[in-house]
Amino acid sequence: MSDSIDASSQPLAGVRILSLALNLPGPAALLRCRRMGADCLKLEPPAGDPMALYNQAAYAALHEGIAIETADLKSEAGQRALHEALARTDVLLTSFRPSALAKLGLDWNALHARHPALSQVAIVGAHGERAEEPGHDLTYLAESGLVTGTALPATLFADMGGALLASEAVLKALLLRARGATAEGVYLEVALNVSADWLALPRTWGLTQPQGAVGGAHAGYRVYPCADGRVAVAALEPHFANRLCEAAGLASRDMMAPATHEGVAAWIAQRSRAELEAMARERDVPLLTLAD
Repeated sequence: MSDSIDASSQPLAGVRILSLALNLPGPAALLRCRRMGADCLKLEPPAGDPMALYNQAAYAALHEGIAIETADLKSEAGQRALHEALARTDVLLTSFRPSALAKLGLDWNALHARHPALSQVAIVGAHGERAEEPGHDLTYLAESGLVTGTALPATLFADMGGALLASEAVLKALLLRARGATAEGVYLEVALNVSADWLALPRTWGLTQPQGAVGGAHAGYRVYPCADGRVAVAALEPHFANRLCEAAGLASRDMMAPATHEGVAAWIAQRSRAELEAMARERDVPLLTLAD
């Protein structure tokens, strides 16, 4: 993962963020903040972060540039270390259920009373009473209609979308303070099922449903088999679609018509990846070939 922000102008330089969040959404959000220049500290329990067991390479990538310390928050020593760190922290990032935070004395009322300048970004599964429900990326995506059949989604959309929303919430908390909207810290909550709902909006609107233009109904926006692999064609706009049809020798420009689908599919099926890539370069058509 590359950082496109120049080191001399990182917007979160000097901001101190402490994270207790494990697994994926919290660490991914923390990494986003680190890449914007924040000084990031993560406190892990003695057993460590489960992500290190699932995938060591992913764990290492997620924690690049992050200071990691171990603290047993169920012990007096761990609590003391935590609150000493919080006294120097601008934003606390958590991903525990509310009841778990309360058991650790870290519910918002207690935190705010002890550290009034501290803001908290809490990642939860859902808002309100549903915040206590167990869940993971797969269940949130299924709830949002993004799981079809029995195949698993290609990636962890809700978790990664939630990480972006959480890093956005960090920026929001800091902006509220910087603009004088509040003199104290604020509590902001990010729900992973809301992240899934946000990502599902194109499907909810019908765009990616089978009858939608980017759901398979448009002949210029599909994945086709070719002679030696597959090709993802994204000739959606009329000028791209016209160039594709010209290359395929089709008179019709009705990209929703079955005959156009059949014509494009038949033409692509007879071409190799190299031939399709050459056509795309020559005619400026957006596509990407795949080996299998």
